[in-house]
Amino acid sequence: MNKEPIILGIESSCDDTSAAILKGKKILSNEIANQEVHTIYGGVVPELASRAHQQNIIPVVDTAIKKANIKKEDIDAVAFTNGPGLLGSLLVGSSFGKSFALGMNIPMITVNHMQGHILAHFIDEGKVIPTFPFLCLTVSGGHTQIVKVKSTNSMEIIGTTIDDAAGEAFDKSAKLLGLPYPGGPLIDKYALKGNIDAFKFGKPKVNDLDFSFSGLKTSILYKIQNNIQKNPKFIKENIEDLCASIQHSIVTILIEKLEKAILKTGIKELAIAGGVSANSYLRNELKLLSQKKSYKLHIPKFEYCTDNAAMIAIAGYFKYLDNDFAKQCETPRASLTF
Repeated sequence: MNKEPIILGIESSCDDTSAAILKGKKILSNEIANQEVHTIYGGVVPELASRAHQQNIIPVVDTAIKKANIKKEDIDAVAFTNGPGLLGSLLVGSSFGKSFALGMNIPMITVNHMQGHILAHFIDEGKVIPTFPFLCLTVSGGHTQIVKVKSTNSMEIIGTTIDDAAGEAFDKSAKLLGLPYPGGPLIDKYALKGNIDAFKFGKPKVNDLDFSFSGLKTSILYKIQNNIQKNPKFIKENIEDLCASIQHSIVTILIEKLEKAILKTGIKELAIAGGVSANSYLRNELKLLSQKKSYKLHIPKFEYCTDNAAMIAIAGYFKYLDNDFAKQCETPRASLTF
């Protein structure tokens, strides 16, 4: 019987440097180095991100290998993110991956970041995995998509945002409220004690399965500005209700589109992925929907919601089985799609 391949996964698409070791479909280690430097700027600064990746990449990979209790000679292939993402950040991960593969004389595998988020559901941790086909709502700071997943190597985007992503709507709204970056988790926290019906915001009208969040952000901005003119303490006095109402508006848009996708495709098995899939309100609303309509729902562990190398490693594993290897001439692409 052939031994299970050991894959080194590398993720560097934005501001987290991550390395993971996977054996078969089991994660042996999953290390992440966060970049605190962006907090003072209220968002990710691409140049600072790429510099931090250069500082973090070797220590993070070294730690992942040691924690997995293996030697670098045991690694059968290296998988790394080649897009979408910040080009400077992607270049650091891909350059290291190429060099590692060349130095160890092992194959290298390029992975689409968004596909990695989806395939994180297939990491072997004793839980029920999705069956094909299923619909995956992938929601992050840069992307909002409904994906029809036919197999591990066949996916189709059937709905996407025409402007801003849901994660950006969370972060920009948080900034308007004076909350520090990243603001999405803080909105989730404050919203727990707020009234979802306290404030109403404009709802985008977008055909078919696509999303739009720019109009919603503008509506939130005007609502806050108008009320601050009347009461300078408006935000402070209403922070919980504002967060709850904003969160409810964003999540409602996501779920309504997902329900349309279910009706259109007839697929009743669902999954969520991406950073915003960690949002407690989105998780609860999807659980209620699945219980009410008898849908099968797959929710990732929190550690696989945000950017991490474990999802890159599992995506690399499936490509390894298909002998889908990359060449040294491969270059990362900031706007890579399926």
